[in-house]
Amino acid sequence: MVDPPPGRCWSVTRPRFDELVADNRIWFGEDGNNVPRIKLFLSESRNGLTPHTLWTAGEVGTTDSAKKSLMDTFDGQDVYDTPKPLGLITRILQIGGVSGSGDIVLDFFAGSGTTGEAVFDLNSRAGTSSRFVLVQLPEPTGLAEYPTISHIAEERLRRAGKRAKADDAMFNGDVGFRVFKLDSSNIRAWEPDRDNLAESLEASIEHLKTDRTEQDVLFEVLIKLGLDLCVPVQTRRIAGKEVHAIGGGVLLACLSTAVAPDEVEPLALGIAEWYAELAPAGDTTCVFRDSAFADDIGKSNLTAILEQHGLKTVRSL
Repeated sequence: MVDPPPGRCWSVTRPRFDELVADNRIWFGEDGNNVPRIKLFLSESRNGLTPHTLWTAGEVGTTDSAKKSLMDTFDGQDVYDTPKPLGLITRILQIGGVSGSGDIVLDFFAGSGTTGEAVFDLNSRAGTSSRFVLVQLPEPTGLAEYPTISHIAEERLRRAGKRAKADDAMFNGDVGFRVFKLDSSNIRAWEPDRDNLAESLEASIEHLKTDRTEQDVLFEVLIKLGLDLCVPVQTRRIAGKEVHAIGGGVLLACLSTAVAPDEVEPLALGIAEWYAELAPAGDTTCVFRDSAFADDIGKSNLTAILEQHGLKTVRSL
């Protein structure tokens, strides 16, 4: 006779319990005298098994072991006090079902970048291509070489990626990553001086901020068009201008600050030729800097040439 533990009751009725016993679905422990438990066969566990709630230091590591491991990564340099154990984050990712090429892991408190390294580790062991997004405030560290925590995470991921490649010659996964800094838009807000509208209009002829690079503007275009920030970017020099092909030609962008009238035709023809080489499956958008053209005639001619070669979606910033 086995009674439920104090404060508990039987989870099934007696008739149902007898059915489970007859079907060999009840486990009474190795000695046959423990509190009965329902068996769950692996073939039936479509949603997985409930993980253990106690994770020992030997299984997932500790802050101390994580710090020693991080120091090894940085050649003995003490760069971060309380990194998360790699084994702990790896276990969490496994329980969360991170196992395939379509998985994206988000960590809003990236710290030293343990989550990114854990994704590299899982990919190298399982041959998958999960990705990660790490977010970290630029908290100062007092270290000359790594002035913010973000810099520590960047360097850790570079070294972890190299190590993943070195440890397994068969691993051909992607260990690259891109680093972005949150900032205001590259496009000037319309803030007129109502007492001097003429000067305000003159200052707004160039509505892109002058202290921003082509790369800054390019990635804002990707965001506005809803494109993945990690898509491949190819760059080719055409008519003396840098032209970027994003996502195999889904987006073609020339963000040069000046396109002279005699450069319009060779630039348009060069872009059309590259577009034909890329042969993207879907529609292609071409983007230019509006203020780069001397007049509307140059911009209209470029648009017309591109349309003749199948590039019908042309936009200017």
